[in-house]
Amino acid sequence: MSARDLLADWRGNPFFVLAVGTDESRADVERAGQKLLALLAVGSAAADHYQTPFGPATRDADQVRQALAALRDPNTRVLHELWANVAQDGGTALRATPVDGWEAADRAIGWTKPWPD
Repeated sequence: MSARDLLADWRGNPFFVLAVGTDESRADVERAGQKLLALLAVGSAAADHYQTPFGPATRDADQVRQALAALRDPNTRVLHELWANVAQDGGTALRATPVDGWEAADRAIGWTKPWPD
C-alpha cells in the first residue's frame, strides 16, 4: 500500500501552481498561466517545479490549465485565495489565543482609558 500525500490538495492550490499571489489581477493570473504553458511547451526545466509552503512540487501543462480554469470562476477563486492565505500564514492566525484580540479592543471602539480595576 502506497503512502497517500495528505498535503497534495494544498500543494495543488492554483495560486501555488501558477506562482502568483492572491492579490494578482485576473489579467496577471492569465499572463502567468500563459507564460508557464509556453515554457512547458518548449521543455523548460525551470517551469516543471514550483515552491509551496509545504515544500516543492511538480507541475505539468494540464495542471496549469486546470489552475487557470479554477481562478476564472470568482466563487472558486475566493476559496482558493482563502486556503492559499491560510497556508502562507503558516497557521499563526489559528494558533492565536482568544485573548489576543481583546488587548486592543478598548482602543478600537474609542476608549482612551483602561478599565478600572
